[in-house]
Amino acid sequence: MVNEKDGKYQCADCKLWYEEKRWAEKCEAWCLKHHTCNIEITRNAIKN
Repeated sequence: MVNEKDGKYQCADCKLWYEEKRWAEKCEAWCLKHHTCNIEITRNAIKN
């Protein structure tokens, strides 16, 4: 389940953060199904 904090959303599997919930949900779905990250999704992650 996607985590939310301060209006940001986190993939519960790989722990990347996103501005938009939809990207965190897509990331989590991909991670759980493929056990990898998808560059097309992770390019939308918040940069540290």
